[in-house]
Amino acid sequence: MVTDLWKTKQSPSAATVFTSVANWSTSGLKDISWRGQKYLWSKSREFLRFIAAPKKAGETFELATNIDRAATRRKFERNCWRLHCPLQMSVDYWLYRDYIQRSKGEFTVAKDQYVRLNTGWFSDRSACYLAAGRPVIIQETGFTKIYGGKAGLLSFGSLDEIVEAVKRINADYAKHSRAAYDLAREFFEAEKVLKSILDRADI
Repeated sequence: MVTDLWKTKQSPSAATVFTSVANWSTSGLKDISWRGQKYLWSKSREFLRFIAAPKKAGETFELATNIDRAATRRKFERNCWRLHCPLQMSVDYWLYRDYIQRSKGEFTVAKDQYVRLNTGWFSDRSACYLAAGRPVIIQETGFTKIYGGKAGLLSFGSLDEIVEAVKRINADYAKHSRAAYDLAREFFEAEKVLKSILDRADI
């Protein structure tokens, strides 16, 4: 990624919240079965597992997603979530970037397959948050063996770990913001990534 396109000098206001953007349910499209276990290609089950996270952390989280069932939407709202329509920003880069830059940080889960198979997956969207200097709290998939886990990019596997991550970021937001940007520069900057690929290809 080109981090300069995401960098912002604007600090989040006191009213900003942790956000994310996601397809609600893609299960069935790429679900797999292996050794009697089914692994889902969807984030929806993981979001529901951690639906109490903002309420328990004393925060408001916002999710830009397409939940059709009114009962599910109400369940999120009862647990201190705001729901936002993702359609317009999904086709407009500038709206998408502005949404990320106006956020306090990102809170998100990973797809069931990535979590249970410990794939090391990491979201390109989360990399955009990092490049904007917005700390990320994301479900552990094994990526912390390579980067993150200390400041700017925190992983979780339980509700208590989410609460602790929120506390750590709130206690020193400036430190986590700087660390987020530094991680994006170190691991996702286009020049470094492309150079590494070309070097390994001996080009």
